[in-house]
Amino acid sequence: MNLRMDQGVEMADRAILLAQFDAARKHSERLSETLSAEDHGIQSMPDTSPAKWHLAHTTWFFEALVLCPYMPGYAPFDPRFFELFNSYYEALGPRHPRAQRGLLSRPSLDVVRTYRRHVESHLRTFLAIATDIEFAAIQATVILGIHHEQQHQELLLTDIKHGFSCNALLPAVNPNPLTSNAKTRPAVWVAFPGGPKQVGHSGEGFAFDNEGPRHTAWLTPFVLASRPVTCGEYRTFMQDGGYHRPEFWLSDGWACRQSEQWEAPLYWRAAATGEWEEFTLHGLHTIDREAPVCHVSYYEAAAYAAWAEARLPSEFEWEHAAAQADPVHRFEWTHLHPRLVEKADAGLQALFGEVWEWTQSAYLPYPGFQPWAGPAAEYNGKFMINQMVLRGGSCVTPPDHLRRTYRNFFPPAARWQFSGIRLAKDCS
Repeated sequence: MNLRMDQGVEMADRAILLAQFDAARKHSERLSETLSAEDHGIQSMPDTSPAKWHLAHTTWFFEALVLCPYMPGYAPFDPRFFELFNSYYEALGPRHPRAQRGLLSRPSLDVVRTYRRHVESHLRTFLAIATDIEFAAIQATVILGIHHEQQHQELLLTDIKHGFSCNALLPAVNPNPLTSNAKTRPAVWVAFPGGPKQVGHSGEGFAFDNEGPRHTAWLTPFVLASRPVTCGEYRTFMQDGGYHRPEFWLSDGWACRQSEQWEAPLYWRAAATGEWEEFTLHGLHTIDREAPVCHVSYYEAAAYAAWAEARLPSEFEWEHAAAQADPVHRFEWTHLHPRLVEKADAGLQALFGEVWEWTQSAYLPYPGFQPWAGPAAEYNGKFMINQMVLRGGSCVTPPDHLRRTYRNFFPPAARWQFSGIRLAKDCS
């Protein structure tokens, strides 16, 4: 894999890598521990996966791509797991159908947790005893596996949220009450000059293959909204007939809105009081008008932008604007929902770690893109069709998993992720 590695192997490198591995594995367990065994098995739609499957698949990754090919004498925990927990790697053999992962009542959750401990123990041992040549051969893949697990930590939460929303009991993943956002200031436009801009990963530290190579993008002058669109602002769009006015919608989006009968963001419910409620990871709550709106599709985001006489930013506009922001995000188990804590200045707010922000950019390869070698060649490149790019991360994105160059991507109708809206305009 084309990951930057320094020459020479020091013991400190192994210790740092082991600490990162342990932190990622413990975070997965922390997310899992509040769920019952029954919770771990639900799959509410083909796009989601059971929590148990996420725990097993992230373990399969280390076993299939590190231990089996590189650790001398390693025997698989259960060879049948290679088919059950392979996701989409054609080069690594057959796979259990994605839409049927919820049928895997066996292996049990206890067995999956034993599987995790087994692989963790062997990987820790291998990192300690591997020769310098062996360590150099596995280091990049272990780093990728850590970031891969972080992706599935976010998916575990978004998937279980969708599953719980289908339960008439509307259970909470976290029973802690949500705190309301303070009154937000009106959004202002922040201007950026045009011209040639360098975008893409610079080569320092980890990045997925789809984040490079770094290259020049030409931008015309633009303005970006200082903060994401709030629930209250989106409610005004709804009250103005936004879901029933085709002039704001892309053709495919209008057809999707009609067929799916969308009237509001996913998880919004009309209450008997006439107000709207929203299902969250903390249970059902009255919508917070000051919080960023989330769980909207690209189609809804584009329709809102058209109604607001604006547009969505391109991914390169977003990345260039984000150069002035610090990609720091503190994952807070006590508040698994977007919120807007505005800074005193009038610059860009909440670019990272609240809602994934839809861009108007199709998910395509950068000029000169080359996928990684080996099985990891299937990681990103083959999905570069029929998807739109999102930037910024969400409230359930794990710690240390955000970068300005990070390119998330989903089909334009997807709504179960924490996806929101930030507006842009051309400078007149």
